[in-house]
Parts: sequence; C-alpha cells; structure tokens
Amino acid sequence: MSQLEAASIDKFRVHFQGKVIVPKDDEYDEVRQIWNAMIDRKPALIARCVSAECVLQAVNFAREHDLLLSVRGGGHNIAGNAVCDGGIMIDLSLMKGVHVNPNTRKVMVEPGCTLGDVDAAVQKYGLATPFGINSTTGVSGLTLGGGFGWLSRLYGMTIDNLLSAHVVTAKGTQVKASETENADLFWGLRGGGGNFGIVTSFEFQLHPVGPDVLSGLIVFPFEQAKSVLTQFARFTESMPEALNVWMVTRKAPPLPFLPETVHGREMIALALCYFGDPDEGEKLIAPLRSFGTPYGEHIGVQPYVAWQQAFDPLLAPGARNYWKSHNFTHLSDDVLEVLIEFAGKLPSPHCEIFIGTIGGQTEKVSPDAMAYASRDARYVMNVHGRWETAAEDEVCIAWAREFFTQSQPFASAGAYINFLTQDESDRIAFAYGEAYKRLVALKAKYDPHNLFRMNQNIKPE
Repeated sequence: MSQLEAASIDKFRVHFQGKVIVPKDDEYDEVRQIWNAMIDRKPALIARCVSAECVLQAVNFAREHDLLLSVRGGGHNIAGNAVCDGGIMIDLSLMKGVHVNPNTRKVMVEPGCTLGDVDAAVQKYGLATPFGINSTTGVSGLTLGGGFGWLSRLYGMTIDNLLSAHVVTAKGTQVKASETENADLFWGLRGGGGNFGIVTSFEFQLHPVGPDVLSGLIVFPFEQAKSVLTQFARFTESMPEALNVWMVTRKAPPLPFLPETVHGREMIALALCYFGDPDEGEKLIAPLRSFGTPYGEHIGVQPYVAWQQAFDPLLAPGARNYWKSHNFTHLSDDVLEVLIEFAGKLPSPHCEIFIGTIGGQTEKVSPDAMAYASRDARYVMNVHGRWETAAEDEVCIAWAREFFTQSQPFASAGAYINFLTQDESDRIAFAYGEAYKRLVALKAKYDPHNLFRMNQNIKPE
C-alpha cells in the first residue's frame, strides 16, 4: 500500500456508496481475479461500484491521489487490463441492470453485465443485438473495442447498434454521448477501448432474433483440412447475410456426438447459425457437409441463448491464455497452408485457431464513421493459445507468435483491438489506421493526463 496511506482509504470508504476492498480483506483475492490466469496483479484497493455516482467518486479519488487506475467490467479481456498493481481497481461487476423496451426495441445495459445477462433479458421478447460468442464476456469491453459475433453479418458490429452511452470522464463529470450529444466522444467510444472515460450505461438497438435458431457444428477429420478450408473460404464469400459460418481447428473435446476414438485428435469444425426459417437454412447449409467426410455433426433448432453459451466450456476462467490475431479481406490458399501447418502442431490440447466470418452489414459503414475503422475485414483470425501451467508458457506463446508471423504477409490492414495482448502496444496505431490521429486528439481533449491508461493505450500528445 506504498502509494496510498490507510487513512486516505478510510476517508474514502466513509463516503463511498459501494464497497471498498483492500488486500487484508477475505474476498480480496477472489474479486481481483480475472479470466486470464496469466495475469496476477494486486491493486492497493478495489472500489466495487453499484451506481454511476460510485464510479464518479472512485475516478475522483484516483485522480486526486495520482493513482494508477484500472476498470473491470466482465474481466474477460485477454490483456488483463481490468486489474492493476498498486493502484485502484474500479470494479463494475455488481452493476448488472438490464432495462428492455420491447416497443422501441431498445435496451439500457449497465457495465457489469455479461453477454448472457443481456441475451436472457432481451430474448424474452424475441430480440437481440450483435454480441460475441461467449456468454461470460463482458458487454463493456466487447462494445468499446468494436464487438462482433454470429449476428454481425446481418445486423453489423456491436458498436453499429450502440445508440448512446453515459460516461464518467477523467475530469469527474458525467456526460451523455450520442450522435447528437458529445458526438466526438461517441465517435471515439465506438472502438476506442476504455481510453476516454468509464461508461456507466449503454443503450443498444435490438432486432428480431429467434428465440429459436438453426445452429450447430459439423466436425471433419484434420486430414481433410485442405478440402474443408478451401471450400469454407469460397462458400463464405457468397453466403446470405442471415447465415454465418465460422471455422475452428483444435484437438477434439469429448463432444457426445463424436466417437470416443476421435476425442483428443486434431479436427476441423464448422460452426454455423442461421437467422431465418429453419427449413430454408437446412437447404443453405447442405453443401457444407460435402466439404469432406464428417466425423459427426450436431445441428438443429435450439434457443439462441443456448447457442450463445455453446462455447463457454472451452473458454472457462482459470486457464492461461495468449492470443494473436489478424484481419483478412480474403482467405488465400497461402494463408490456409500456414494455418494447416500450425494446426498440425498444437502445443496444448486447449489451443485452437478460429476464423470468425463477418462482412455483410459490417462492411456497409464508412471506415471514418467510428473509431473502429477495419470495415474491409471479412474475416478475423484468432490464434488462441490456451494451456494450464506456467511450465507451458514458453512453448505455447512461441507457437502463437510464430504462426502470427508466418501468416502476416497475407493479412489485411488493421487489427481487432479486443484481441491484442498486453505486449502488443506497438500494434495500436496499426489497428486504428487513419483513425489514430483523430483518436490522439480526442484523448488530449477528454483525458489529457492519461488517467485511463490501463488499456490498449492511446497516448495524448
């Protein structure tokens, strides 16, 4: 607690409307834990907020005491920026309100919500907004970095559906940001990460979805990777926007529809979801089965909320994670060859490579309309290094980095900021492209002293 006297914390605790936790408290270790087990940092205090006023109090305290400040929403970000050493961790995870207006198809979401919290609330009305593919992901981090998932081809990025946000700024003010109020801040929030303030509520546009959708997996032997991947690349170039197909290659988990002899062996899986009439969807996905000779499949009509949780077991907290990512406008034969090579030497049974297919509506927004500028990206590839023990760190990280390097010549411009790890600060300007200079100027206006720097940081100049 070298940065902060106990008396200062006690004074803060008296007036703070939430809960203050310090290292001696029993729940300290539990609350400071985040999704990526590689991150083990120890803040001097944790301010658990229950309202926007709490957030304002915590930001003012951090500024007045010149404290390093981190912000936790879902705590799911790969870089681990939710928690800091020696400073204040502003924990939003108790702020989980979801307020749905089914008539206007809008929803107000507090910053501690996960995707699962929102999906459950809005699907009661057969509505949804484009989020990610893992229900335990936090809404805040996902949104501020751009956000994409199964619905993005049909309804755009998460930020394309953000209507407004309430923000606590570095100066200790509460403002609303939208197309008509503080429009410059609204521009920066949509892709600029947590650089410009702490969002205390998000307002999203909703769309008719489900509640039941045709979705599932087709799993192929890894020996058929060249055939499956080549046809996947061509198929996804012309499929309708209501259909989304992603690719995952990894060692097969013990899925009940796969023979036991397949468990633990390398495989190629096509994950799909269709937002339309299931009978029409079955006709559209029929060609996928001919890409090879499948080990098995599990496809059917199920609740959208169930499909949003399908990959949760493979992304549970407690493992060590290291990612590398590229954008692609086109999946060339060359990059597929590199992918097959590295998928054939996975260093851990938990490592995987996935290609998320976007395009469609995500391409129809001008690249200068928001801070997220990679509107030409039709595919986002994530090299997902994941393992259990520190002894595996070196080999797993080396595998991810080498694949990233070998596939880089075939990638397009930009990068998805939410997939950048803590050692990739050199890629931030590249990720934003032509938007970066405008972001620097915006940072100088709203956070000139860089109070919000535990993020993929845009430094004010």
